Amino acid sequence: QVQLAESGGGLVQAGGSLRLSCTASARTFSTNNWAWFRQAPGKEREFVAAIVRSGGDTVYADDVKDRFTISRANAKNTVYLQMNSLKTEDTAAYYCAATLGYYSATYYYRDPNKYNYWGQGTQVTVSS
Repeated sequence: QVQLAESGGGLVQAGGSLRLSCTASARTFSTNNWAWFRQAPGKEREFVAAIVRSGGDTVYADDVKDRFTISRANAKNTVYLQMNSLKTEDTAAYYCAATLGYYSATYYYRDPNKYNYWGQGTQVTVSS
C-alpha cells in the first residue's frame, strides 16, 4: 500500500520561507503527477500547486504564484514545495497528493477528486 509522508512544516514569521517535502513509501510506486493542497480551519481544502506529466508541467493557484515553487525528484519518489514570502493567510495544514491518472488539460489537476493518494498533512503556521 502506498503511503505519502509530508515533512517540513512549522512556525515561521511573515516574509519567511519553508520547504515542504513529500515522499511515497512504496519503491514500486511511480507517477509524474503530484500536487499540494491546503486546508485552513473552517475552510475547504484548496489547491495550491501541481507538477504533472513527464515534462513537469506546473500549475499554481493565483495567490501563491510567484511565491511558491513545486518540484519533484522522480528517482526519490518525492515532491517539494518551496514557499517564500509567506503570509499569515498561508497558515494551513498542507497535504501532498498523487495520482496515476492522465488528464488532457492541466486544469483537471486542480481538482482534489482526481488524486488517488494523500498524505496526512503537515502544519504551516505563519505569524505576523
